[in-house]
Formats: sequence, C-alpha cells, structure tokens
Amino acid sequence: MHLPWKRTFLALLLFGTAFGYLEAAVVSYLRALHEPARRQFYPGRASSELFPLLTLDQLKSAGRNQQQTLAIELGREAATIVMLAAIALAVAKNTGQWAAAFVIAFGTWDITFYLFLKLLLGWPASLYTWDILFLLPVPWAGPVLAPVLVSAVMIAAGAWHLRMEAQSRRLSIGAASWAGILAGALVIVISFALDYRNIMAGGMPHPFNWMVFASGMMLGVASYGWAVGQRYRKPLAATNAAG
Repeated sequence: MHLPWKRTFLALLLFGTAFGYLEAAVVSYLRALHEPARRQFYPGRASSELFPLLTLDQLKSAGRNQQQTLAIELGREAATIVMLAAIALAVAKNTGQWAAAFVIAFGTWDITFYLFLKLLLGWPASLYTWDILFLLPVPWAGPVLAPVLVSAVMIAAGAWHLRMEAQSRRLSIGAASWAGILAGALVIVISFALDYRNIMAGGMPHPFNWMVFASGMMLGVASYGWAVGQRYRKPLAATNAAG
C-alpha cells in the first residue's frame, strides 16, 4: 500500500504551522513577563533586544517566580520535541518515514515560529538578528538565518524521502550515511553552543562561527545526498550488468 505522501506532507505542514503560531504566542507572553526584571538589571536595553540575557544569579535575585518560569520553560522545550516526534510517529510506517516526518514538522514549526513572531512582535528585525534557539542542555544562540537554513533543508529532505517511499522506491540509508548525517547535526549544534559560557554570564554574543556551521551543513547534506545517489546507482548498475 502506497503512502499518501502529499496528504501526509500537508498534514505535517499544517501541524507545524499551527505549532509555530502557538510557540510565537507563548514567547510573546514570556517576553512581557520577563521585561520588568530585564529593565531592573539593564535599564538602557531596548525591549526588542534579547541580549544580554539575565544570569542565574540575577534570576534568583529577581524573585522566585522568575526561577520557576525558567524551570517551566525548560520543560516546555522538552515537551515541544516530544510533540513533534509524536506527530511523526502517528503518520509513519517505518523508521525512515518517522525521521522524514519529524524533520518536516520540526522545520515547518521553526520557520513559521519566526514568521509569526514578526507579525506579533515585529521581531526579528532581520535574518541576522540573534536569537536564543534552545536552552537544553546549554543555551544555543545564533543569527535567525542559521536555523532557518537548517529548517529549509530538513523540510526539503523530508519531503523527498516521503515521495520516494510513496513511489515504492524505499531509500535505505546505510550506517555510514547515518553517521555523516548525525555528525553534521552535532557540528551544527556545536556552532550554536560555542558561545554559551559568555551568554550565560550575561555577555553580548561573539561573532557567529559560520565556518563551523557551514561544515556541519555540508557534511549532513552530503551524507544524505550520498544515500540518495546510492539508491539511483544500484538500478543503473543492474541494468548495465544485464545488458
């Protein structure tokens, strides 16, 4: 039975878009909640600026509610990943489809999150505006353009994978390709987390290391591209052998 990949893809896009709005709405509430504390420690900082962040000591001195909010936010981020993984599991028939569905939902959520933030708050000012991307296990930060690029590639790869499966051309990703994809993802995460000590200490972000980021992107894309190429080379080799 063929996977109705277009319907699945549309459902994942709709879910990711709705989830992106929900995330943007929550962030708008959080910014309003934390703004009094930010003004207390950084009175000259514009309300649209995220940095410098409040340090853990500043959060403690700001009151118990600020500390509780941070703990709740960490739990919310973990729940976000679980929800994205769950919707992918609901539409997938195998591990490959699950991974494809997950990256489609994740990428759509991430991109629409920024689109809705722009509509709700007028932020970010540009694709080069810095953002806190994640807090687990340490703060990840970088220009908005970087996660948007990752998300766009994820959506494209996920859609391609679902399409291949729907045409009964299952894409088997070997151990070497999986290792390359995961290593590329790890390098990208490292590029986001390189400056975490400075950021946690209340400093302004240092220049983003685009070289490390690009290395991770190229490694991941090349590893997936190799798996796709292998899928097309095998039938061609069989045809040549038969001839």
